[in-house]
Amino acid sequence: MRLRRASIAALGAFTLLLAVPSSASAAVGEFSYTYTGLDGRPHVRILLDPDSRECITLPEVADPNASEPAHSPRNRTTGTATVFTEPDCEGDFFSLRPLVGRGSERLKLRSVVFS
Repeated sequence: MRLRRASIAALGAFTLLLAVPSSASAAVGEFSYTYTGLDGRPHVRILLDPDSRECITLPEVADPNASEPAHSPRNRTTGTATVFTEPDCEGDFFSLRPLVGRGSERLKLRSVVFS
């Protein structure tokens, strides 16, 4: 009898767990990049726990007519970061491995998506 009650309670808890909406998945960790500010100096920006499978256009370099692209990305997230040369995840792209992926000053980017 006790086993039956425990089984019913466990099944009920599992059903409730499935019914609760889950949050959007995220690449856990930090993604950083360097861009040239309006003052002409380099600045480093960090994206913390970015959403997965959602294109992120980097706001500081979103307009190709007004700024140089960002560079030197560092992927310290749990997801693969695919960086693009144009806004809206368009143009040439390069993938950076989870946790250790990095690019030099020669790797230019304006947007990124995480897997």
